Amino acid sequence: MGVYNVHERLLAAKESEVGALIDTLSSCDDQLWAQLGWPQMEFDRPLAAGAVGGHGPVRYTVAAYVPSKWVRFTFSGPRGFHGFHEYTALAVDEEHTLLRHTLAMDARGPARLGWPLVWRPLHDACLEDSLDRAELACTGAVARPAHWSPYVRLLRGLKH
Repeated sequence: MGVYNVHERLLAAKESEVGALIDTLSSCDDQLWAQLGWPQMEFDRPLAAGAVGGHGPVRYTVAAYVPSKWVRFTFSGPRGFHGFHEYTALAVDEEHTLLRHTLAMDARGPARLGWPLVWRPLHDACLEDSLDRAELACTGAVARPAHWSPYVRLLRGLKH
């Protein structure tokens, strides 16, 4: 099953400011990855091509990294995830930047059922929380904060 999932937010900030958020991923000063009880993004070394890690049961390797512009992670787990996810900072004009997260993968085996039932709702909620953090870091406020659906709250409750 092919999966293509995109989350993006237009931010009133320069490309360099938004790109700097990408550079903080998995650091002690991470300003981009979702918080609020989501598993932390962690690697075996600072963010760079070849770093191995992930968040919770989702495992990946940094496949490519262009500081302050783009980072791509290739999946190594869970079983059945074959593809990548990435963050990109795209300048719209001098004062606005589109922050985009793209996930593209083939879901095989157990992931064919797990993706739509469990992983996608959690992924979508986590990414919207991440984009909220980016907006807050760049502008000092979040115009329309993300809200978890009752189903996401149920799934998150089951893990505790």
